[in-house]
Amino acid sequence: MSEVSHTTSPKTEYQSLIQAGELKPDADQAHAVDALERLYRELIDLPADSTRGERSKSRLSTVLFGWLNSGKTAPKGIYLYGGVGRGKSMLMDLFYTVAPVTAKRRVHFHEFMLDVHDRLKTWHALSAREKVQQGGRANDDDPMPFIARKIILEARLLCFDELQVTDIADAMVLTRLFKELFAQGVIVVATSNRPPDELYKNGLNRQRFLPFIEQVKEKLEIIPLQGPVDYRYDRLQGAQTYYHPVNEETSMQLSTIFFRLTDRQIKDRDKVPSEELNVQGRTLFVPKSARGVAVFSFKRLCANPLGTADYLAIARAYHTVIMVAIPQFNEHNSDQARRFIHLIDALYEHGVKFLCSAAVPLAELYVGGDIGFEFERTVSRLTEMQSEAYLARGHGKAIM
Repeated sequence: MSEVSHTTSPKTEYQSLIQAGELKPDADQAHAVDALERLYRELIDLPADSTRGERSKSRLSTVLFGWLNSGKTAPKGIYLYGGVGRGKSMLMDLFYTVAPVTAKRRVHFHEFMLDVHDRLKTWHALSAREKVQQGGRANDDDPMPFIARKIILEARLLCFDELQVTDIADAMVLTRLFKELFAQGVIVVATSNRPPDELYKNGLNRQRFLPFIEQVKEKLEIIPLQGPVDYRYDRLQGAQTYYHPVNEETSMQLSTIFFRLTDRQIKDRDKVPSEELNVQGRTLFVPKSARGVAVFSFKRLCANPLGTADYLAIARAYHTVIMVAIPQFNEHNSDQARRFIHLIDALYEHGVKFLCSAAVPLAELYVGGDIGFEFERTVSRLTEMQSEAYLARGHGKAIM
């Protein structure tokens, strides 16, 4: 039995949120919670994995594969799909927090695939001797069993947010990779805006991707979250998104919105976790993040030498970004202004909600320098990003 505490479960946590007035009763969500509760109970019966380090990996390998070889089948995972704001990520995060497994990973699907491609590149660069030293076979041309084993030794429970496939390189890898992951006992919980049959729809060589869809339908319980309610938009309706000046009052207003969006209590502000994003082999630190909402200071994102790849990673990973302490721009901080332009472009193109505190009103944000024309577009986008039409727009969906 797992050594994780079982004092809470997905159902008790969900009911607590309803009783606290943080959520309203919802039949589709209740059905999804029942499925998550089922998986939670089945996970309790898995072997313990609470030790750490290399011994942990060895022990996890022994107990996991011994459990599979006993004739038992892995618990069926869960695939939650539906429109924006239906609570998919909230429910998955609720499950992940209480899941009675210590070897677990919660990751945006895009970031996971970047990691997989990095592992493939590393594997192909290994010599025959190095492959053997790392547990592979010298003459093996198929890296997937090796990579799948490495992944599952790090986490037997994988929780993917926003599973979507638009890249042919990802599509060609997924069938082979997940065949190995499922064979080795990985358990998956995923959220997506699309039902499985619509993944990679009209994609190049889609027929080669269809076995992945069949694997998802076989190994995961498919649960729709339908209906017109957009909880995320509902919580942002009527809220101000651009605050000025930068002071204690505006900081408190942004903090209040953050806790409203993430179903947390202000008294628990010290318990909000940080996170790290992998960007082309580098680590991007996210000071505060919860349920798809990230908080950054302006200095962290725009005073440091970050670029478009960093901003795109943020835009893909979070549906809402809160930035504090944007300065007034002039000829002395034009490099920071350029980075800010690139950040807003990435967030806008991905439909990310943007809330911020700034030194001055939006119309006075840029007062001099050589990028006035480019910044006019940024002001226009920031204005549009405050509109109800933009706030109702789905994350990752381009303007039509």
